Amino acid sequence: MDLFDRMLELSGQGYYCAQIIMLLAMETEEKENPELIRAMSGLNGGLGFQGKVCGALTGGCCVLGYFMGKGEAEEMEDPRAAELTGALVQWFEETIGKEYQGCNCREILEENPANKMQRCPQIVEAVWEKCMEFLQESGLMD
Repeated sequence: MDLFDRMLELSGQGYYCAQIIMLLAMETEEKENPELIRAMSGLNGGLGFQGKVCGALTGGCCVLGYFMGKGEAEEMEDPRAAELTGALVQWFEETIGKEYQGCNCREILEENPANKMQRCPQIVEAVWEKCMEFLQESGLMD
């Protein structure tokens, strides 16, 4: 199954942007963590469906944190984590944000729910691919 089909399958199961991105990340490691996926729902639809910062972007930042962040007391955050997260935000602003005159769901969807079906899957896919590119370039993913 290709990436787009998998994303559509997850969407059909009731998951949204931030959750889908994290589910894809977990699948790369053949792991499951329903609590984490549940927590990601707070980012969906622009911070709890409030139309604020795009859940694909915040979800992508969380995916980078998932692979690079500090998770246990004895662990150290990867020193490149903040730089790569900043690069993801900058890339999003320069591409998606420029195209839709902002990085908020409200701006991206132009307050038209019909735009969700056209725009969101492409944005989620683009963010996922950018995250994987960053992680591969840093040697954290094959």
